[in-house]
Amino acid sequence: MTDPARGVFCNRTLNLRGVRAIGYDMDYTLIHYFVDEWERAAFEHARGVLADQGWPVDDLTFDPDAFTLGLTFDLDLGNLVKATRFGYTVRAQHGDAHLGFRELRDTYYGTVVELSDDRFEFMNTLFELSRASLWCQLVARHDVKPLPGITSYASLYRAIDHALGTVHRDGSLKAAIIADPERFVDPDPELVPTLQEQRLAGKQLLLITNSEWSYTQHMMNWAVDRFMPEGETWRDLFDIVIVAAAKPRFFSEPGPIFRVVDEARGLLEPHLGPLVPGEVYHGGNARMVEDSLEHDPAQFLYVGDHLFGDVHVTKDVLRWRTALIARELEAEVAAAAAFADDSTQLREMMDVKIARERAHSALRMARRHKVVQGEDHSELDAEVESAAAAVTEIDGRIAPLARAATEQGNVTWGPLMRAGVDKSLFARQVEKYADVYTSRVSNFRAETPYGYIRAARGSLPHDAATD
Repeated sequence: MTDPARGVFCNRTLNLRGVRAIGYDMDYTLIHYFVDEWERAAFEHARGVLADQGWPVDDLTFDPDAFTLGLTFDLDLGNLVKATRFGYTVRAQHGDAHLGFRELRDTYYGTVVELSDDRFEFMNTLFELSRASLWCQLVARHDVKPLPGITSYASLYRAIDHALGTVHRDGSLKAAIIADPERFVDPDPELVPTLQEQRLAGKQLLLITNSEWSYTQHMMNWAVDRFMPEGETWRDLFDIVIVAAAKPRFFSEPGPIFRVVDEARGLLEPHLGPLVPGEVYHGGNARMVEDSLEHDPAQFLYVGDHLFGDVHVTKDVLRWRTALIARELEAEVAAAAAFADDSTQLREMMDVKIARERAHSALRMARRHKVVQGEDHSELDAEVESAAAAVTEIDGRIAPLARAATEQGNVTWGPLMRAGVDKSLFARQVEKYADVYTSRVSNFRAETPYGYIRAARGSLPHDAATD
C-alpha cells in the first residue's frame, strides 16, 4: 500500500492524459534542501549583512522549529500571526512572546487578515523561516531600543527583506551551498524515474527556475546526474531549460530572453524566435513558451513550491494547471495518522459534550419559564447544576486531547493546513490556486501519466446530518 503521506491530493480533477507539457521549479521542488541547514545559513548570512550596518545582532540565534510555513507578518503591529481561511487570527506572537487569549481577542477583534492588504505579508515558502526568526527577535530588540534607521515595524520588515535579498543577490549563500552540497541537499533517487516515465508518456518537460545558470548547473549536476543512466545527464530529461526566470513576473509580463551560448562561463546572447529544444535560456516569459510549444494553456502543468510565485500567478493569469510541492505534508499526514485513535476519541467526546450542553441549555430555558411565571423551580435548580457539572466534567477530559490536536506538526503553531477546527489561511490558498498538491515530485510516479487525479467529493456542514 502506498504511504498516505506520499499521496497526490486533489482540489480539482486533473486529467494527466491531457497535459502536454510539465514545467518544474528547481529549489524545494526538483531539489529539496535540508531545511534546518539552508535556513540557518540564510539566517547567518543575513545577520552578517545587518551586523555590517551596525545592528546589534551577533547574539541572534536560529531555531528551525520555532516557525512554520503559512504564517503572516503583521507589518502594522509587529506580530506574526496564524489565521483561518476566513482571515480570523487564532494565534499571534510579538517578539519573543505569544499573545494570550484576551490580548489576542482585543488586538484582532474585527480585523480580517487579507493578503491583498499591504499590512500583511504571507510566508509562502520554506525560505521564509529565516525571515520569521530574524523578524521576531528584531521586533523584541527594537521595542527595547529602536534599531538604526527603523521608524516602524514595516520599515523593519523591509530592512530584513533587503538583507536576505542581498544574501541571494551577492551569491555568498549559494557559493556556500555549491561548496558543500551534501550538507544542504537531500537527493531523491525516485525523481529521475518519475521524470523519465513522464517523458516516455510523451510529455515535454521544462525547467523554469529563478536561479542563475551557474547555480542551476552545479546543483542539478550534483543532485540528479548520479541517478541518470550511464552516458546521460539531467539535461536529457528536459526539452527546455529557463534560468533567471524572475517569477512571478515570468508568468504575467513580457520580458526579454537570452540564450546561454557559453555554458561554462554563462555568456548570453539575445534570442529571437521560437525556443529550441535542448537549449538553455535566460529570462523570457510564459507566453513565449506557449507559442514555441504550440499548446493550449490548459495543456500545461506547472509544479512549484511557492504558493504565490509558482501557483497563484500561474493559475490566475495563464490558466495553466498547477501543482504545489510542500514537503511538510509528510510530517503532517504522519502526525495525523498517529493521532487517529485520539482523534476518534475526541470526536466521540465532543458529541457527548454537545448533547450535554444542549441538555443544560434546555434545563436553563425551562427554569427561566418557571421563574417568569412565578412557579416553583427548586427541582430544576438542582438539575441545572447537575447538568452544568456534567459539561465541566467532559470539558476536563476533552482539554488535553484538544490541546494535543492543536500541537500537531508544530507545538506552537499547530498543523500547516488547519487553524483550530477550521482550515488555515494557507490551506485556503492551496485550495484556491493549486489543482493538486503533494510533498515531492516523485509522488507523481504513483499516478500514471495517462490517467486522472480525481478530486474527492467536498463535504458541507450539513452532510453530518445524513451520515
